[in-house]
Amino acid sequence: MLPDGLKAVIYSVAGLSLSAEERVFFTEANPVGFILFGRNCETPEQVKALCEDLRRCVGWHCPILIDQEGGRVQRLKPPIWRGFPPMEIFGARAKVDMDQALEELRYCVLQLAEELVEVGVNVDCAPVMDVLAPETHDVIGDRAFGDDPQIVGRLGVSVCRNLLSLGVVPVIKHIPGHGRATCDSHKELPRVSVQKSELSAKDFEPFRIAVKSDISDRMWAMASHVIYEDIDPDHPASVSPVIIEDVIRQDIGFKGFLVSDDLDMHALDGYGSVAERTRTCVEAGCDAALYCAGDLSAMQEIQKIVPNLSAKARKALQLSLNMA
Repeated sequence: MLPDGLKAVIYSVAGLSLSAEERVFFTEANPVGFILFGRNCETPEQVKALCEDLRRCVGWHCPILIDQEGGRVQRLKPPIWRGFPPMEIFGARAKVDMDQALEELRYCVLQLAEELVEVGVNVDCAPVMDVLAPETHDVIGDRAFGDDPQIVGRLGVSVCRNLLSLGVVPVIKHIPGHGRATCDSHKELPRVSVQKSELSAKDFEPFRIAVKSDISDRMWAMASHVIYEDIDPDHPASVSPVIIEDVIRQDIGFKGFLVSDDLDMHALDGYGSVAERTRTCVEAGCDAALYCAGDLSAMQEIQKIVPNLSAKARKALQLSLNMA
């Protein structure tokens, strides 16, 4: 069972090992888990030791996340770890031979997951299930499988299934779809003017395919920092009760554990401090907020106001970790 009083936040680490101050803070903070970045990853032995230290702080085998997609988004980098191709390669192959694409993708993902397991990481922020469009910004680009929602959905579910086969929880992203965004949400707030009917028919469809699979209760999802003007013209998905409830939970049907994209991204500059953004994300309907910058003072501010996991979020987390 999960520990009592878990806070609805995922924290991050400044360096390759914990400082004395981080260790004290994390021991008292009781977050859902942690996320690692390139700054935290030097050797397999070092990453494994860091994961073990983080779990000693919280007293249980908590989720430790990483972005290990393949292509240009790999926190465990060559030459220490394997280099994996971008997902667009498998999408292109699937248009010619789906069976071959699935087999090659399976081999790739199993190798990737094996490396995560070896260092103690048990949640991968992958796959990207955004649908490419002519206007898609390069921040997504070859990270996505392609422009066919059915192919994106099928390959995305395959990634999830193969990660789970080795005990790694997948995070489908960036729900309900980042493919129409024409700017980088790390730097500014994207606005999408496409009509809801078109978004629903194309951009939301891969996520629906994932939700309809037999492994949907083991997946997490990551909410985008994108405004969809025809649905909620004022708020990006990650802080929009309308999008989270009406689109993600009802239209798409996702009932699992929902996290925000990184709170420190400039797309949320209009929503106050990272602490205030945390509260806004959770109040909007995210099960947990994700903080990636590793700034201890910011995490201390978040800790003052972040609520406990809701009962619904706690149940979804238990199911995803096979702890129910």
